[in-house]
Amino acid sequence: MAVLIFRGFVVKLGGDVFLVSRIRKRVVVLSAIWIIMLLGTLLLLSQFNLHLSANPDAHVIVSLGWAGYIVSKTFNDQQLITSISASWIVPKLDASAGDGYSSAWIGIGGQLDKTLIQIGTEHNVYNGKESYGAWYEMLPDYSIRIDGFKLAPGNQVTASITLVDADAHLWNLWLYESTSGQVFNRNFVYDSTGSSGEWIVERSTVNGQISTLSNFQAVTFNDCQIGVGSDCGVIANFTYSRVHMATQIYTMLASTTKLASSGCSFTVTYDAL
Repeated sequence: MAVLIFRGFVVKLGGDVFLVSRIRKRVVVLSAIWIIMLLGTLLLLSQFNLHLSANPDAHVIVSLGWAGYIVSKTFNDQQLITSISASWIVPKLDASAGDGYSSAWIGIGGQLDKTLIQIGTEHNVYNGKESYGAWYEMLPDYSIRIDGFKLAPGNQVTASITLVDADAHLWNLWLYESTSGQVFNRNFVYDSTGSSGEWIVERSTVNGQISTLSNFQAVTFNDCQIGVGSDCGVIANFTYSRVHMATQIYTMLASTTKLASSGCSFTVTYDAL
């Protein structure tokens, strides 16, 4: 039996009688405890964010398909990513490891949402034969190989993605190969959230499945620049995440080094041996 007599100053529950004034005191005490816990949690989160800012290498992600670096608006005052660039050398594949796929690219979006604009190189082994090429992609569309853009191991490429007109959602994709002077330079209309910027080595998705990673040995990204809001600088100028690639049972496939002293260079190494 439960009897509640509000404004009658007595509450009877299961035979116990309490003065309402005591209940009010208890509510006040519990509210005070809740407020203290909330303030403690907020302080802890604040200290955690300060820790990430002071020591961004503490923020390490393990991914099934990516290895490299990510700068996210989440850890950078919610500022949108407006540009990204880098250069790297097309790796020489070790075909003896068997068939596999890999790509090196820069991109904007994709970490926190389903929008992702990318440009980069691919390095695959199929039926024991190596193939190299250049491509771009704007999700949810499939990647598009850049016709006539011929690549070979040792070629140095430089890539950039730049927001040209925010109101028109106009982006510029640019890829330059220094050996022969090949250039791809086109503008595209694409509605990106600008949620993150990436420098990534990826094991590609083939026929809807994550593929076997080709033995690319190592890819070094140099001169990694990014625009975050109105600021532009190297990776180390912002709070970032370092990403390693591993299987579902945490067998390492590719590992990412810490940033070089320049703050704009790192290497992704093939580990799946």
